[in-house]
Amino acid sequence: MKDNRPIANHLTAHRQKRGFSAADLAQRAGISRQTVYAIESGSYVPNTAVALRLARTLEVNVEDIFSLPSAAPAAPLPTQQVTLLPQPDPPRAGDPMQLCRVDRRTIASSPSPLPWYLPTADAVLLGDVAPPALTAKPTKGTVQLFHAEYDLANRILVAGCDPGISVLARHVLRAGVELVVAQRNSSQALALLKQGVVHVAGTHLRDQASGESNLPAIHRLFARNSVAVISLAVWEEGLVLPPGNPKSIRSVADFARRDVAIVNRETGAGSRLLLDAHLDRLGLAGEKVRGYDRLAAGHLQAAWQVRAGDADCCIATRAAARVFGLDFIPLATERYDLAIRRPHLDYPPVAALLDTLNRASFRRELEGLGGYDTSAAGRRLL
Repeated sequence: MKDNRPIANHLTAHRQKRGFSAADLAQRAGISRQTVYAIESGSYVPNTAVALRLARTLEVNVEDIFSLPSAAPAAPLPTQQVTLLPQPDPPRAGDPMQLCRVDRRTIASSPSPLPWYLPTADAVLLGDVAPPALTAKPTKGTVQLFHAEYDLANRILVAGCDPGISVLARHVLRAGVELVVAQRNSSQALALLKQGVVHVAGTHLRDQASGESNLPAIHRLFARNSVAVISLAVWEEGLVLPPGNPKSIRSVADFARRDVAIVNRETGAGSRLLLDAHLDRLGLAGEKVRGYDRLAAGHLQAAWQVRAGDADCCIATRAAARVFGLDFIPLATERYDLAIRRPHLDYPPVAALLDTLNRASFRRELEGLGGYDTSAAGRRLL
C-alpha cells in the first residue's frame, strides 16, 4: 500500500550545524539555491540523487535528513496477574521477572543479577601462563576440550562492558548465533579489535572537547574506512547510591567529604574518564577522594559494591542502578556503540546480530530492563 504521509526533513538543522548558508550548500551539492529553500520549507521533496548528494555534502545519512513521521503509538503491552515467588528483598516496581507456569498458576521469579553458577565453558586451560598486561598482545596456550568437536561457525566474540549485551545475546540466540562476551572496558575492547582478536568492540568513550561519543576515539585508533560503527543504545551514566541516599550525596563535589567512600573503575573505562573530567573541573585531585584507587571491573560489579555497603557511591549506568534497586543521579547521556571491522560485516552471524538490533522485541526488553533509549539502535554511524 502506498504511504501518503508527508516527508519530514531536518535539512536546515544539519546545514546550520555545518555552518553552511543555503548558497554554500547549493554550490557544494550541485543544486540551485532555490531548490535548497524549497526543500527546507517542505514544498519540494527531492529525488534520490539530490537526497544522496545533500547527505554526502553534509556527511550524514539520508535518513538523518529525511524521514517519515512516527507511526501511531503502539498498543500498550499486555499485563497479567502472577504469583510472586518469595524472595529475601521485597520486590519493587521495575524489578525484572521471569515467568513460569506451575500447574495452574503463573509464577514470577526475580532473577539474580549476579551469575551464581559455574561459568559456561568449552574447555579448561592446561598449564599456567604468565599474566600479560591487558594492553599486551594475545598469548598462546593449550586447552583440554570437554567434547571432541565444536561448531564455532555461529559464534561472535564481543568485548565490552555494557550489561545490556546479555539481552542482545538472548535475542541473537534465536537466530542460531551465540555471543561469547569478554568483559572489558571501552578502551580495552577497542584495543582488542585493533589487534584483530574480537569481532565486535562495545564502547562509550565521550570526547570531552566535542561531547561526541566514540567516533573521535575510533578515528584516532583505526585507519580511515577500516571500521564500521553501529549504534546500540543511548544510556545515562551517573551517581549510583544506596536506597534513600543516606549520606545526601548530590554531586561529584561531595566526593571530597571524608565520610564518603567511592568505588572507581579501572583506567580506560568510560566511567573513569567521566569521573576524572568532573574532578578536573572541580580542581579535586583523585588522591583526595576516598576509594579512588579501589577498582571494580564493570558497571554491575561497581554497583554491587554499593548495594553490599562496601562503598557509598560509584559512577555507573542507570541500568546498573536499576538492577540492584539503587538510587541514581544522572551526570551524562552517552551513546553506546558497536565497532566492527568492515570485512566482518559480511560474516553471517554478524549480519544476524545487526538485524537483531532493529527488532522491536529486543528494543522493548532493553528499554524495559535498563532504561535505555533504543530509538537509534542499528543505525550506522561510520
